[in-house]
Amino acid sequence: MTEDWRSDRIGSALRGENPSVLRRLGAGFAVIGDVQFLPGYSLLLTDEPGVQRLSELPRGRRIAFLSDMERLGEAVELACRRLDPAFRRVNLEILGNTDGYLHAHVWPRYEWEPADLVRMPVWLHPEESWTGADAALGPQHDPLRAAIAGELDRLAAEDADGS
Repeated sequence: MTEDWRSDRIGSALRGENPSVLRRLGAGFAVIGDVQFLPGYSLLLTDEPGVQRLSELPRGRRIAFLSDMERLGEAVELACRRLDPAFRRVNLEILGNTDGYLHAHVWPRYEWEPADLVRMPVWLHPEESWTGADAALGPQHDPLRAAIAGELDRLAAEDADGS
């Protein structure tokens, strides 16, 4: 597998070639973010190539996408809370200003973030947070990946049981 998956994240997920995929959900793919300066950063990618905005989906698919976004947010929250006692909350965002396909960001937030940033949008973190070698997704994040994927599985099982 090459790095080409980054140029077509949705197509590569549909083909089973996107290594960032955590789980296939009802209306998209839960993926772990390329950067992990806020450990647990994840995204929900639409499973419909070419869709740029939520409003382009039929209403039922919109609701399914938003439900998947909430589910991924809950899984990230549960996993991050268990792994880091300084976990604070999860921020959910649908922006689409840089990547021209429908996706949602799931940002865990922590008390250890710099005081001037902890209550601000994540996008205000300095550039080195995004580009530094320490921020890059790697094998050191495998336990975090497993924790989020496990929470997604547990939540799906609860739904199947009617719990």
